[in-house]
Amino acid sequence: MSEQNDAGAEVALEARMAEASELGDAGHWEEAFEILSAEEATHPEHPVLLCMLGAASRELGYEGQAYEYFRRCVHAGPSDPLVLVTAGTGLASLDDPDAESVLRLAALSAPDMVETRLGYGAYLAHEGLLEQAIVELRAARELDPNDADVRAELGAAHLRGGEAQLSVEELSEAVALRPEDAWTRVLYGLALQLVDRGDEAAEELYRASLDDESDGEAQLLAGLACAAQGWTDEGWNAFARAAAAPHAPSPALLHEAEEAVEEGAEAAAALLAEEVAPSMLRERLFARR
Repeated sequence: MSEQNDAGAEVALEARMAEASELGDAGHWEEAFEILSAEEATHPEHPVLLCMLGAASRELGYEGQAYEYFRRCVHAGPSDPLVLVTAGTGLASLDDPDAESVLRLAALSAPDMVETRLGYGAYLAHEGLLEQAIVELRAARELDPNDADVRAELGAAHLRGGEAQLSVEELSEAVALRPEDAWTRVLYGLALQLVDRGDEAAEELYRASLDDESDGEAQLLAGLACAAQGWTDEGWNAFARAAAAPHAPSPALLHEAEEAVEEGAEAAAALLAEEVAPSMLRERLFARR
């Protein structure tokens, strides 16, 4: 009888988790979290439930709470590679040293799964282990060449390694596969800048600045890139958006950029190439999204 009760409880839990998953897919994360948290008292060590609670918490912006759920998930000993890679990525977001072993286990246990090779490769790249990272990310690309995340992470890894041309090839595929991803488009524009394709870089950066007006750094990059091509109206428009963005560049940097534009295209190009683009590229390459 006890085994029947346990089986029934597991079936009920799976139904509730499936309901929460559907809500999360629809963007209703608060409702999903409520359903999952109601099950926590009865199933405090269920790794899939804990992983889902961590994912829901992260979507709601509760990073500390998400981290604790992911820690508990790992301690519960999950075997599902998707649970491992999700929890491992959650640990990595707060620089937990256990993230490496969790993500490595995921990749080793499911080497033919895109998500596991991508998760481990992205972690290795962020840690500066580029040779190993590129092996994992290329394996993920072989598994699914049409995965925008894989192409973007591989492009970013090549940028970290100073291989701008290889980066351009990967990032161009990433933005073609997911054109609404302004973050990746900024990286693509910066990679184009590095290989002296300034007109194309300006086009990509300006499009990214229109797609995400909240990104003040993207506005500043677009303004300088456009001004460097002689597109002064577009440049000033981007600067106006930069000043109004929620996370605007510092007033001093914005003022310096405006002065460069007033001096002319050559001054704008020099400020972009020598100061602004390298600094912002470093920040973006090592920021965890």
